[in-house]
Amino acid sequence: MTLNGIKVKDLRKARGLSQLDLACEIDCSREIIVKIETNSRKETGLCIAYKLATFFNVSIESLILK
Repeated sequence: MTLNGIKVKDLRKARGLSQLDLACEIDCSREIIVKIETNSRKETGLCIAYKLATFFNVSIESLILK
């Protein structure tokens, strides 16, 4: 699945987090966050999508690029 990088970036910024902060919160690398936010990561695993959705308290569906 491809996540909507703009939405992830907006959610991150609304919480005042850096990319590194978010990566630490969901236990992944900063590079993964960068790739998601720039839409250069075409396939994001369900685990990362779930962690982001849970952290931001949104549905996975709301994070998927349409």
